Amino acid sequence: MSASVRADALPSGILIGAALLVGFSLIAATTARLLHLHAATAVLVAPVQVMHLRFVDRSDGAVEVRDADRDDATVHIVPAASNGFLRGVLRGLARARRNEHVGQQPPFTLTRWADGQLTIADPQTGQRLSLEVFGPANSRPFAELMTENQEIAP
Repeated sequence: MSASVRADALPSGILIGAALLVGFSLIAATTARLLHLHAATAVLVAPVQVMHLRFVDRSDGAVEVRDADRDDATVHIVPAASNGFLRGVLRGLARARRNEHVGQQPPFTLTRWADGQLTIADPQTGQRLSLEVFGPANSRPFAELMTENQEIAP
C-alpha cells in the first residue's frame, strides 16, 4: 500500500522555517517595544537655536510659554481655542510624562537645526518629534516660538 502525496503540498521544512521566522519576528518586536529600544540615528547637523520651554495652562484657555533659561519669563501667549496642532503635540508629550510619572516642572527642548529641521524633545521621557514632517502649517506655531515676545497667530 502506498501513501498518497499531494503534488501541491509544501515540504514540512519550509513550513517549519516560515513558522520560526514569524515567531522570531514577533519575539524581537515585542522585546524592542517592552525595553523601549529605538533605531539609532546619527545627528549630522548642529543645533542653531535651542530653547528650554515650559507650557502653563491659564484659566482663560490660553497657554503661557515660559522660557526656563530666563527665569521662567513668559515669552509667548498661545490664544485660547487656537493652534490645535501645537496643543495636540503638547497633550501627547504631557500624556507620556504622566505615564512615566514625571511632573510638569522640567522644561521641554525646542531646537532649530542647521538643516532647517525643528524638533521638540522631552529629555525626561526621551521623546523627540521632528515637527517639519507634519507640514509647514503645523510646524509654524513652533517656529514662531523661536522668535521672542510676540503672540502666536491663531
